[in-house]
Amino acid sequence: MNGPKTTPKDFFLYLGMVVTLYVSAVSLITLWFEYINRLLPSVVDTYVDPYSGAIRWSMAMLIIIFPLFIVLTRMVNQSVRREPAKKELWIRRWLIYLTLFIAGATVAVDLVALVNTFLGGEITGRFAAKVFVVFVVALSVFGYYLLSIRGYWDTREATSKLFGWVVGVVALGSIIGGFFIIGSPATQRALRLDQERVYNLQNIQWQIVDYWQSKETLPAELALLEDSIRGFRVPADPETGGPYRYAVTGMYSFELCATFVRASAETPKGVPSTLPYRDGGLDENWEHDAGETCFTRTIDPELYPPYTESVIR
Repeated sequence: MNGPKTTPKDFFLYLGMVVTLYVSAVSLITLWFEYINRLLPSVVDTYVDPYSGAIRWSMAMLIIIFPLFIVLTRMVNQSVRREPAKKELWIRRWLIYLTLFIAGATVAVDLVALVNTFLGGEITGRFAAKVFVVFVVALSVFGYYLLSIRGYWDTREATSKLFGWVVGVVALGSIIGGFFIIGSPATQRALRLDQERVYNLQNIQWQIVDYWQSKETLPAELALLEDSIRGFRVPADPETGGPYRYAVTGMYSFELCATFVRASAETPKGVPSTLPYRDGGLDENWEHDAGETCFTRTIDPELYPPYTESVIR
């Protein structure tokens, strides 16, 4: 078989370029889908990831993988310009044509989905925005590599660099946009710490209820809740390690207090500030201000009767 020989360097260079391309494209689409979900919320969205995991993963992928894609593409283009014969490498042709096929099929499927939804009268701004994002990304990939296989970039290095800068600005803008939704790393840390405090208070609350049902009295202090058999230990503040404040305020009522970093109203848009669970017997509202916030709870003996009465009944 005549033609240039594919070296291990060529093989992994092209493979790395294509893999980083796919990862970058999927991450960019996922990131923009999450932006659209936040900017155009749907009434059927019953849950929003409180820690924006999909956004953080997509941002992390773009921050690390996209620059690698740019560097590898630059190396591939320079290699072809130095040795034009490398345009005929089998690994180059196979991977570029595979990419053209995937990108072209994505554009076609994207348009079919759009037309089908339009004919069904169910098109929405949210759906149209997502279709547009997929269309632009897939068409950009298709166009770039179609020109690449035709040798367009080989003699237009300045244009190639300009295209790279444009794509880089789009990726950078997308990454920066993520910080406006999820906040800074300090914001995410504060959010997690405050949510952990809410989980801890919930756990303590139900241990207090169980204690009351077992002994028909509220515990004088939280240390009485600890049980080596059940393995329960009173949780402490996740940041300071200090105890949560607890006080008995009546025969059936008590107060639990914690010091929060942020107010519930300051959480990023779309992030639930409290746990959605509610119970008919106890108030499950955990909205809080920054600083110390106390939650007063009252046990309803009819809804939570002592265990001895439950056995008798």
